[in-house]
Amino acid sequence: MTVRRLSKSLWCILVLMHLIPRGFASAETGPSCSPPPFGFNRAEESYQYLREPACRNGFWDPVKYMPFEASGTWYLSLGGEARERYEYFSNPNWGAGPPGSGYFLQRYFFHGDLHMGEQLRLFAQLQSSFENDRNGGPRPTDKDELDLHQGFLDLKIDLGEDGVFTLRSGRQELFYGSQRIISVREGPNVRQSFDGFRTMFNTGDIKVDTFVTRPVETNRYVFDDGTENDRWLWGVYSVLPLPRIPKGNIDLYYVGYYNREAHFDQGTAPETRHSVGTRLWGSPKPFDYNFELIYQWGSFGSGEIQAWTVASDTGYTCDHLPLQPRFSLKADITSGDKDPNNPDLQTFNPLFPKGAYFSEDGLIGPLNHMDLNPSADLHVKDGIILSVNWDFFWRESIDDGVYNNAGALVRSGKNSTARYIGSQPQAQLEWKIDRNLTFVAIYAHFFAGDFLRETGPNLDIDYFTSWITYKF
Repeated sequence: MTVRRLSKSLWCILVLMHLIPRGFASAETGPSCSPPPFGFNRAEESYQYLREPACRNGFWDPVKYMPFEASGTWYLSLGGEARERYEYFSNPNWGAGPPGSGYFLQRYFFHGDLHMGEQLRLFAQLQSSFENDRNGGPRPTDKDELDLHQGFLDLKIDLGEDGVFTLRSGRQELFYGSQRIISVREGPNVRQSFDGFRTMFNTGDIKVDTFVTRPVETNRYVFDDGTENDRWLWGVYSVLPLPRIPKGNIDLYYVGYYNREAHFDQGTAPETRHSVGTRLWGSPKPFDYNFELIYQWGSFGSGEIQAWTVASDTGYTCDHLPLQPRFSLKADITSGDKDPNNPDLQTFNPLFPKGAYFSEDGLIGPLNHMDLNPSADLHVKDGIILSVNWDFFWRESIDDGVYNNAGALVRSGKNSTARYIGSQPQAQLEWKIDRNLTFVAIYAHFFAGDFLRETGPNLDIDYFTSWITYKF
C-alpha cells in the first residue's frame, strides 16, 4: 500500500468515527468534566478528571483514561494526531532553487501516557512524516518515516503549599515563551525534540525550568534519529507574575549553546554562545502586549560574539465592533555582522526558533533583519478567524547576508549595499471545526526588493498552503 493510499485510508477512518452519532458522547455535565484543550506539547495534557465516571461521555474517553486499579492513580492515556498538508511555491528561493511545484506532506503522531501513581510517569510518542511530489525531493524536515519523537520518565515530588518539583529525563520537546529561541518547530513536517535532562519547579504563578540537552537529529528512515554530537543546549527559564502591572508577567532566562560547526556569511567555525533575555507580556483587555529583549555573547572561532534582538507585538481588540477585530503591529530587529573580514561576529542566532517565525513559507529568518508587520484578525463566526498582514523586511547590517527561517544563509551580503529585502502580504483562514478537527489555508506573495534585485535572481514568490488536522 502506498503512502498516499495509506493516508487516505486513515483519514476515511477518522472522518467516519467523527460522524458517528454521539448520543453517548460529549454531553456537558459541568465545568469539572470539561476536557482540556489539546496542548502544543501533547505531554502537557491531563485527563485525571475522567476518574469521575460521570465525566466519561466523549467518543475517545475510553482510551483517554484506562485505570489499572480502584484508586485511579495508575492509568494509561492514549492520543494521536494526523495532519494532511498541501504546499505550493512558484519560485523557491526567488528563482535560485529547483522549479516551483505543488507537493503533499503527511504527518502522524501516536502517544501513550502511563501514570504510575502520583509520582512516576512514563510518556512515549511516535512520529511518522512523509513527502510526495516535491521538485528536488524532501527537505531535511519533510520526511522521517518512523521514529521515537518523545520518550521520557518523570519523577514528581510534592513540596506542599502548591509547590511541585519534577525531574524529567529522556527525549522530550522544549518550548518557552514566544518560542523565539527554543521551540518545537511546529510548521515543518518534522518537529524538533531534545535528548537530556530537565527540572521543573511550579508554585502558584511561578515556574522555573532548568535543562541540559542535545537536539535530536532528523533522519529519513525507520528509528534512525540519534542524538546530535555537534550541538548542546542548556539553560534556565523562569516565568513570574508582575502584580503591579494589570495582568502582567515577566520571563527571565539564560540559554547556553554550543555548535561544533556553525555557518554564517562570515564563514564556518565552532560557536559557543550565551543568551540572556527578558520578556514582558500580558493582556489587560482590550490591549495585549509582548515585548522581548535578548543579548548574546561568546566565541566564534577566534573571534568574539556580541549580538542582540528586540521584538514587540502590541494589539488592540475591538470587542464592540462586528467581527471583533484585533489590530496589531509587530516590530522586530536582530543584529547582523558588521565586518566579514573581522573575526568578531555580531549576527544574532535564534538557535531553535519556531517553524513559522514570520510566515509558513520560512523565506526570511530572524538573523540580520528588521521588519514591520501590521495585521488584523477578524472573527468571521464562531471558530473561524481570518487574518491579514503585510510584512516589510530590511537587513540590519548591509555587511551581512539574508538567512532563512532555519538559520541557513540563502543570499550573501557581500555583493550589495542595499538594505531593503522586500515585503510579503499574507492572508490566513483558520477554521476550528470542533475540538478535534482544524482546517487552515494560507496565501502569501513575496515582492522582491532592492537587495534581491542586486544579488539575483529576484523573482517574486507565490506561496499557498492548506492543511487539515485531526487530534484525539
